[in-house]
Order: sequence, then C-alpha cells, then structure tokens
Amino acid sequence: MRMAKVEIYTGSRLLLGCALSCAVLCGASARAQTKPGTRSQYERLIYSVKGPDLFRAHCAACHGSDGKGGGPVAPALKAKAPDLTVLAKNNGGKFPIARVRNFITGDEVSISHGSREMPVWGPIFHQIEADQDFGNVRLDNLTKYLESIQQK
Repeated sequence: MRMAKVEIYTGSRLLLGCALSCAVLCGASARAQTKPGTRSQYERLIYSVKGPDLFRAHCAACHGSDGKGGGPVAPALKAKAPDLTVLAKNNGGKFPIARVRNFITGDEVSISHGSREMPVWGPIFHQIEADQDFGNVRLDNLTKYLESIQQK
C-alpha cells in the first residue's frame, strides 16, 4: 500500500497559496463577465506596467494602499510589514533605489526584515509576458512609485 506524501505548509505559504487561488478565481470570474477582447480590472492590474497598478496588485495586501504596512493581510504575517513611506527617511533622506529594486527581485535580503515572507516579484514580473523587457519596466516603475510615496 502506498502512503501519500503529506507536506506541512507554513502559515505564509498557505496564505500565499490562498491569495493566488483567490486571484485566479476572481480573474476567471471577471473574465467570464467581460466582453471578448477586453481585459477585466484584475487582468489590467496584473498586466500593467504602471507603478501604482503594480503596487495595488502585488504590494497593498500586506503594505496597505498607503504603503504604511497596514494591509488586510498584515495581521497574518509573522513579521510586521514595513512602512514603505519612510525608506528615504531611514536612509539619510535619500531613497535607496538600487537596494529597493534588489529587495523586490530577491537579490538582497534585509536581516532586519526577519524571515523572507515577502514574495520575490522579479521572476513573476518577467514571466507575465514573453518580453523580458516588460519585467524590467515593471521593476523600475514599481521602484519609482515607491520613491514617489516617501514622506517629505
């Protein structure tokens, strides 16, 4: 008799799986309700290259719509979602463009951030479309958007 392999998921992996499943179901539901040849609002957010759209689609659930860390998923995280509006303030008044972009892509991990609960978005941005340049545009535009929401 074969025993089924049971894999134990951590809270963050389970949460990410639920979020992705919900996004797929919402997208499928929305796609069924749209006219042929048009994109649903969810698809527009996912395929967008605009910084604010990318933030809403990929970051706001944890970091909040204002970027301060109070998103609806934040209470379920092991570590508090950081306030993204004080990155420049915490870096001597200069926005750390390269460090932020590298953190989004997974090339840099902050020890002070604790565990790596944040998904690595770089590969996802590159896989959305076959054209790899769009992945870089998304990363650049999301980073620029984060720079634009810094506290003065």
